[in-house]
Amino acid sequence: MEQHEATAAGSVPEQVGLSFLTLAYTLREQVDQYMLATAGLSLSRTKVLQALASCGALHQAQLAASLGQAPRSVTQIVEGLERLGMVARTGDPEDRRRKTVSITHAGRTVLRAAEEAGIHALRQRFGRLEPQQLATLDTLLAHLDIALTGGKAG
Repeated sequence: MEQHEATAAGSVPEQVGLSFLTLAYTLREQVDQYMLATAGLSLSRTKVLQALASCGALHQAQLAASLGQAPRSVTQIVEGLERLGMVARTGDPEDRRRKTVSITHAGRTVLRAAEEAGIHALRQRFGRLEPQQLATLDTLLAHLDIALTGGKAG
């Protein structure tokens, strides 16, 4: 932890930014691994199922756009989820090249387990902080969000 302690005079934006990126990557990997081990679903697959659960059936291009990912990346995830029976793809009667993706009952069941695993993993990690530390971190993240998005919803 000592490497993350810094005085106000010693903190420079690029160092803080690199520390943040490193910690965010580590946290994402830990949550992803816990979700895989506990629920059998990665964070990226969980995000696809969450989008389908909240938006309903979507064309693959719409799904990719809603996730901010490349269509090919989403196609690979959808193909994997389809093999597992978690999503169903159907052809579009007006355009046979388009596929509509929807979440299945099995997908909803696994999604609930994955979301619970993700919550548990985050509670384990952030639960180590004192309430005031959590409040401070929340405030700092809100300021960072505004700085990065210019105050736009992101």
